[in-house]
Amino acid sequence: MNHWLVKSEPFKYSWEKFNKEGRTFWDGVRNYQARNNLRLMVNGDLVMWYHSNEGKEIVGIARVVKEAYQDPTTEDPNWVVVDLEPVEPLKRAVTLEEIKADERLKDIGLVRQGRLSVMAVKREEFDRILELANN
Repeated sequence: MNHWLVKSEPFKYSWEKFNKEGRTFWDGVRNYQARNNLRLMVNGDLVMWYHSNEGKEIVGIARVVKEAYQDPTTEDPNWVVVDLEPVEPLKRAVTLEEIKADERLKDIGLVRQGRLSVMAVKREEFDRILELANN
């Protein structure tokens, strides 16, 4: 199983709205590296949900339930989406500030490539964030 992180601005599409809807396709990605990451996602992969700009915190865990397919918001065949469903909210949101301050998370993509909207997360990083959320 792979682990990922996706970013969403809460005023555009929040964790709360995602939970209310129960499933969504992750669209609007127009960065090739982020698109390539979407293509690597497989059913069952776990995805951390990060609220960007407002909040700047990881708030929940989602799961990939449909692998990459043509983004229905564009006719350009270069762009894809995956379907996600919510798994659970974090017990406590983990802020970007906390992540940056944690020695075990110093190499996480969220810190190194702050503008990338879809990124891989190492298993150890994923587990550490869950540990922080449970403290």
